[in-house]
Amino acid sequence: PPLLALSKQEQTLSIIDPATPHVVARIPVGDDPHEVIASEDGRTAYVSNYGFGAFHTLAVIDLVGQKPLTPIDLGALRGPHGLAFVDRKVWFTAEAAKAIGSYNPATGKIDWIMGTGQNRTHMIYVFPGAKRILTTNVNSATVTILDKTEGPARMPPPGSPPGSPSGMPPPPGAPGAAPHGPPPSPPDGDWNETVIPVGRGSEGFDVSPDGKEAWIANAQDGTISIVSVADKKVAETLQANVKGANRLKFTLDGKLVLVSSLAGPDLAIFDTATRREVKRVKLGRGAAGILMQPDGSRAFVACSPDDYVAVIDLKTLSVAGRIDAGKQPDGLAWAERKP
Repeated sequence: PPLLALSKQEQTLSIIDPATPHVVARIPVGDDPHEVIASEDGRTAYVSNYGFGAFHTLAVIDLVGQKPLTPIDLGALRGPHGLAFVDRKVWFTAEAAKAIGSYNPATGKIDWIMGTGQNRTHMIYVFPGAKRILTTNVNSATVTILDKTEGPARMPPPGSPPGSPSGMPPPPGAPGAAPHGPPPSPPDGDWNETVIPVGRGSEGFDVSPDGKEAWIANAQDGTISIVSVADKKVAETLQANVKGANRLKFTLDGKLVLVSSLAGPDLAIFDTATRREVKRVKLGRGAAGILMQPDGSRAFVACSPDDYVAVIDLKTLSVAGRIDAGKQPDGLAWAERKP
C-alpha cells in the first residue's frame, strides 16, 4: 500500500510508493498539518490542522483522484491533533477544547463528543469495536481510559409517578419525582472515564498488539510509563532516558518498542519482555512520527529537523534508506485497503 507522509512546512501530503521509493503525488492539506490517517478502504485520507488550538478543520484527501476535498469544519472543537479510523469513523482529539470526538463520513456529521477535563489531550488510540479509547494529556501528565457501558435507558418502574413530557422521570424534588433511585442512562449506553497519572510531558504512546499494555513516553521526565489496561494503573515506570520523546510505537509482533525524540539524534529501541534498552540508532538531529510497515519488516521514522523519512530495517535495527517527503515531515500512515 502507498505510504502517506505529511510535510508541516510545505503543508502537503505526499503519496509514496515505498518500494521505489518514489513520491507519486503531493497534495495541499491546509494550515499546520500534524497527523494523518486513511479510511479502511484506503481511498480517503484525513489530516488534522492543529495550530495549537488556532485551527478547527480536518483536511480530506481523495487518494484515488489525488486531490483535496472539502475540509471538515469542527467548529468549537479547536486544535485537532490525534487521529484514528475505527468502526468506519474518524476519531480525533480537540486539544484546545479538552475533548475528543468522532466524525461519520457516511452522514457527514460529528456524531459524538466527550470532554476529558485534561490539558492538551493530544494523541488517541481507539480499540477495535470502538468500545474503549485511550488518550494522552500532555500538560496534565495523565492518561485517560474511556470504557463504553452497554444497555438501554433505565425507565421508571410500572406504577411510578409519570415523568416529564420526554418520557424521562422528573428531577429529584420535582412534583411526581420518585424519592430514590438512579438517574436514567442514555439509551445507547454511557462512558466510564478513568484518569491515570503518569509522567510529565505524556504524549507519544502506543498499545501493545495484544491490547494488554499501553506504553507512554514522558518527554519531560525521560521515562516510559507502562499502564496495565485491565487494571487501569501504572504497572511499571522505566528510567528510559528519552528526554524530548515525541512518538512511541510497538513493532507488529509486540517484541520491540521504538521511541523517537525531537531533542536528540537517536531512535531508542526497547525489548518489551526484559524492559531493557536494546539499541540507539543514529538518525540525525531529531525525529517525530513512527510507522510500521504492514508486513512488519521495516519502520519509517519522520526526521523532521533533517527533512527526510528514515527507513529502519527491523532485523538489523539499522537505517536502510531515506525518503524525501518534503520539509519537516511528521505524521505518517498507510493507505491500506481492508475488508
